[in-house]
Amino acid sequence: MSQLSHKDPLSAPDPSRPAAAAEPGSASLPAPLALPVPTAAARLRARPGGPLRGSCTVPGDKSISHRAVMLGGIASGVSRVRGLLQGADCHATLHALAALGCAIDLRPEPAPEPGLEPELVVQIEGRGLHGLREPSAPLHCQNSGTTMRLLAGLAAGQRFASFLVGSPQLCRRPMERVVRPLRQMGAQLIGRQGGRLAPLALAGCGDRPLGGITYELPVPSAQVKSCLLLAGLYAAAPVTVVEPAPTRDHSERMLASMGAQLERSGNRITIVPQPQLQALELQVPGDASSAAFVLVAAALIAGSEITVRGVGINPTRSGLVETLREMGAAICYDNLRESAGEPVADLRLSQRPLTACDCRGPRVVTLIDEVPILAVAATQAHGRTVIADASELRVKETDRILVTATELRKLGADITPTADGLVIVGPTPLRGAAVKSHGDHRLAMALAVAGLVASEETLIDGTEVTADSFPGFAATLQRLGADLTAAGPVKSATWTDD
Repeated sequence: MSQLSHKDPLSAPDPSRPAAAAEPGSASLPAPLALPVPTAAARLRARPGGPLRGSCTVPGDKSISHRAVMLGGIASGVSRVRGLLQGADCHATLHALAALGCAIDLRPEPAPEPGLEPELVVQIEGRGLHGLREPSAPLHCQNSGTTMRLLAGLAAGQRFASFLVGSPQLCRRPMERVVRPLRQMGAQLIGRQGGRLAPLALAGCGDRPLGGITYELPVPSAQVKSCLLLAGLYAAAPVTVVEPAPTRDHSERMLASMGAQLERSGNRITIVPQPQLQALELQVPGDASSAAFVLVAAALIAGSEITVRGVGINPTRSGLVETLREMGAAICYDNLRESAGEPVADLRLSQRPLTACDCRGPRVVTLIDEVPILAVAATQAHGRTVIADASELRVKETDRILVTATELRKLGADITPTADGLVIVGPTPLRGAAVKSHGDHRLAMALAVAGLVASEETLIDGTEVTADSFPGFAATLQRLGADLTAAGPVKSATWTDD
């Protein structure tokens, strides 16, 4: 066992009882986590090659990993989470929960089958709903919007103050969408520009619980919904979130598996305050968003046949697979099963010619993170592909609409940005060029896949950010036969202020 945090042997806390805030530097707080730093090559070289063949896995689902750590930290008992994503963003959440007093261990276990790496199990000693402790320093969310927005909901209901900081990129992303409803619940928090931007400071609610609320989301957002459901655990009355369109429901599924009282009626989700949550026993499925890059690469390279094993196929996340099927890709769900309320399958793809698609409305919400790689697929599809109703991409790690169009044009793509999406005409022969990630992990991987079908060598700069969500991205494609190699030094994906 690798002990990553140290507990005070003289005063084991009772996780069911509120604890007094610890003095900064108190020995009763766990030591900082000694997590491995996620790294990847800062430049990748992609060349065209033969078909992709074989099977692979992808890292654990990023959204589920974040939620498992946070909910495990406030559960009563020890949670065991297998397959947690070991990327920079999820490490930010692990560090934050450790700073709030949770003891977290990493335990290697034998590989699930011959030829695979040993599995890493994260064990979290939950402190109960009211057992978190005041951190001795600001909680650094690095570059993770999920960490900051969900932590805001968790921290709003605590008796102590919390300060949420992040990278310069994160501090440019909108936070008013969580600040406004939390203030309506009675939370005291401030941020730059009146709460529009981070850093955020939360005063804590003392002995006065947050109030209940019925809140209509202005735009579909699983992060805002999850923030309010977490805050609802500390409210004096039920909290209801009304969605304009369905968004990923990992928080609801996980909370229900832990015994939370949740009610769904149409587009309304209500959480009722309760005294405790049960600990988790969870196998995190492979991330559908990471699988998307492997699937599209195989869908575009003639003669490819691959299987991506153990991927989450939650209906709120399956938009890319269903869209590829509609475009003509032959994708089958094999070995269907369930893990902690999440549907899982092995995805088997055989390459077929693609035709253009029209992607808008509710479908876009289910593939919002996959738009850059869908745009790559559309460059090789016959016809005019339209992606609309995706204005949320303007405020991701980058203006994803603009930078996706800018970089794919360098490769020769016929792609036009619109106010809320992209228009792509194909098939267009791509030619190798020098492109860059703009610090966006999903764009970096999309450009690498585009380089695999370009006529000449493509160099992608800034690819260390792929370790944010897909550690081992290049190696995974290499094992399937892709000509994707490092062309620069290995760097950390974690933001620093050095």
